[in-house]
Amino acid sequence: MSQNPSSRRLHAQVAAHTRWSRESDRKAATGKARAAFIDRFEREVDPDGVLPPEERALRAESAKKAYFVRLAIKSAAARARRKGAA
Repeated sequence: MSQNPSSRRLHAQVAAHTRWSRESDRKAATGKARAAFIDRFEREVDPDGVLPPEERALRAESAKKAYFVRLAIKSAAARARRKGAA
């Protein structure tokens, strides 16, 4: 059965809300994903693993912040395009 994008989105939301309503420890459930996300930035700032852990963590945090600022810039540009198209 083929669904339109709006219907698929609603079904996905129901599934996500149902899954999280049954989760007793959300932090533990997302722990591996969060660790992998941070590892990504640590590998980006120290690909050879030569920095001290404290310095690597500081640089990774800055890289993560830059990532989210870039996302915010893209989001603002997309909203401006949609507003201009309306």
